[in-house]
Amino acid sequence: MLSSLEILILSAIQGISEFIPVSSSSHIVLVSNYYEFANQNLLIDICLHFGSLLAIIFYFRKDLLNFVKNRIFFLKIIIGTIPIIPIGFMLYQTGWINELRNLEVIGWTGLIFGIFLFISDKMEVTKNMDAGFSNKSVIIIGLFQVLSLVPGVSRSGITITSGRLLGFNRFDSAKISFFLSIPTLSAASTLGVYNIYKEGSSELNFLAIIAVIFSFIFSYFTIAFFLKFIRSSSLNIFIIYRLVLSLFILGVVYL
Repeated sequence: MLSSLEILILSAIQGISEFIPVSSSSHIVLVSNYYEFANQNLLIDICLHFGSLLAIIFYFRKDLLNFVKNRIFFLKIIIGTIPIIPIGFMLYQTGWINELRNLEVIGWTGLIFGIFLFISDKMEVTKNMDAGFSNKSVIIIGLFQVLSLVPGVSRSGITITSGRLLGFNRFDSAKISFFLSIPTLSAASTLGVYNIYKEGSSELNFLAIIAVIFSFIFSYFTIAFFLKFIRSSSLNIFIIYRLVLSLFILGVVYL
């Protein structure tokens, strides 16, 4: 059974890496393997994602409560989420997703999409959220988001990348990415709860509650920091981190 310290470590990884372009799934795989968190179970995974979901909802609570004013934007977010849900469901239910959770895949996807992020971050800003966030734009971003099902790609990374390629500034690209995470994390949590119900083998316990709380705290402060950071800074620090980590992983795999 996982200890409180292990829960804290996993919560920090989930909360910090979920919303910055470095891939939360790859970090959880790496750290779980290194520390041999063999008993990390489905319930804890769900709680970690649920904590992140609560954090993003709480951070953008004013936007979400003002549904009438933002209803068109929210509808577009739902449209953008449509591609990832059936494909994600298929990958998880067939078990194919587990075949991709290995160091070689994480190393290459981290490297390739890190370079892709670097290229996109050099794009000129030509659109804004008010006039440029069309149905076509959100569908394109939603299709790119499907790639995040592969560990190492990074959901926030690929959605920010696609937003920058379409001409949105860093802040707007990140905001789109964060709002897209709400239905995506909701779907992942719902699927997890369904699987727990089907297995009938997990019960809510103290460590699960702690996982939600810690994940919420780390997620909330990461969202606040990241949105403030990219108003005046490039994504270079995250890109460099991804490239160095990916090269290290590939070195471990091939050397």
